Amino acid sequence: MKKVIILLLVFLGVGIGLALRFWPENKEMVSPLGKFQSPQEKPLQKYSFPNLNQRGGISSQIAIGEALKQEGKFTSYLFSYTSEGRKITGLFNQPVGEGNFPVIIMLRGWVDQEVYQTGVGTQRAGEVFAQNGFITLAPDFLGYAGSDNPPDDVWEERFLKPVAVLDLLASIKSLPQADVKKIGFWGHSNGGMIALSVLEITGADYPTALWAPVSKPFPYDILFYTDEYEDKGKLLRAKLADFEKDYDVDQYSFDRYLDWLKAPLQIHQGKADDAVPLEWTNELVDRLEELKIDVNYYVYPGADHNMSGSWDQVVSRDLNFFREKL
Repeated sequence: MKKVIILLLVFLGVGIGLALRFWPENKEMVSPLGKFQSPQEKPLQKYSFPNLNQRGGISSQIAIGEALKQEGKFTSYLFSYTSEGRKITGLFNQPVGEGNFPVIIMLRGWVDQEVYQTGVGTQRAGEVFAQNGFITLAPDFLGYAGSDNPPDDVWEERFLKPVAVLDLLASIKSLPQADVKKIGFWGHSNGGMIALSVLEITGADYPTALWAPVSKPFPYDILFYTDEYEDKGKLLRAKLADFEKDYDVDQYSFDRYLDWLKAPLQIHQGKADDAVPLEWTNELVDRLEELKIDVNYYVYPGADHNMSGSWDQVVSRDLNFFREKL
């Protein structure tokens, strides 16, 4: 019996060897488990709000560069730090003195790269805060001023903005003159949306002042402005269609995560604003109040997108807000 089994095994081995020897090269061997397919790579999935919530901020050393302006109560410097392997520059205002100063991270709205310089969109308000004892940090963002260039992918460039702020936030501990327990945000227009996104992702209670924040869902918040593009947004809509094939846009839209907010907010809106409609901000505030978010809301009848005509009053209210909350 053993001899029979041995002979059968020998014949089986020879048969398999011959089959493999003469099997056509262009034929595939079929597995009973079916063909193995590797999961589709989704490189932008790491930027979804749930994944950024898990990631948090990654710290680097904030490097203080040349002095740009020296006043009686503060000095303005260039600064830089690293986010996702890329250098980001910005404007740093430091009050005179030794102490542990509270910090305000300032996030500007959209500015044409051709005319942008460090501090555009934040400098004036930042100097008021610095004169009154607050450190301010205003990142330029990738592609602006002395920062490194962003990735070629238009969506990755967008999604890296909250990441840049998360990493700046984590890096404040490298400044010995900063009080890391007293940090707030100031955001204007698109910078307001970035601030809200970071507040949601961190779930932290950083006091935040917002001027006319862009508050519509992604991607409508971008498509709304494409009538100003040379091609009226045709290329962007094509890229959006490709993005939506692989990703759930809701996971990249701050309006889906408002219930993650824990920070006290102060929001300003001009009735004469032609960039962010009053209705948008009214709707945002209504939703925040429904969620029992602590929010002060001010509307200025003659003010435009930059609060012209009411600027002094708006900044004064923000200064008092930060003094109270930080």
